Amino acid sequence: MIGIFGGTFDPVHYGHLRSALEVKDIFGLTEVRLIPCANPPHREQPAVTAEMRVQMLELAIKNQPDLKIDTRELDRYDLHQAPSYMVDTLESLRQEFPADPLLLFIGTDAFKYLTGWYEWQRLFDYAHIVVMTRPGIETQTLNDFFKARLTGEIKDLVQVISGKLCFSHVTQLDISATAIRNIIARKQNPGFLLPDAVIEYIKQHQLYETH
Repeated sequence: MIGIFGGTFDPVHYGHLRSALEVKDIFGLTEVRLIPCANPPHREQPAVTAEMRVQMLELAIKNQPDLKIDTRELDRYDLHQAPSYMVDTLESLRQEFPADPLLLFIGTDAFKYLTGWYEWQRLFDYAHIVVMTRPGIETQTLNDFFKARLTGEIKDLVQVISGKLCFSHVTQLDISATAIRNIIARKQNPGFLLPDAVIEYIKQHQLYETH
């Protein structure tokens, strides 16, 4: 099984990295693909260039061989300048991995607005969706579409390559890229929120120093 973890990574921080490592172990994934978003349709544009966000990711995961950077959204944007729709990303991954279960990991906030995503129902044609939660999330409020796909068993995600919905408790560190950018803009120390190598890169290139 292959994990898919999208985001702007602006900058990448321990909240991203810890979650990626945990789900890799919980679900026995062969790898987790970190996919930087080029042109996010549901949020503000990244503050720094795609190249810099990738370079920060490279520094952050240098010693984690099971975490891989996948630049397909950035490459697609260079060609078409179109919004980075996850359904297109999953479709391209499915073409590359026709027989592997694909697990798209999203947070509870993203799941709350999933029905507003472009062609959101088609996401399940290409992958399972795993919602990373804190304990206690209510699943009784799910609509019929989601209830029909809901499973609590990892084995169900192995037996078919797509189409299931699963909730998984992970350690959710209360860290946000927005807060980190604000800390840096205030000339405060962002230590212990993201890897030291990324902090040094940010200092070297004077990133996020203004709002």
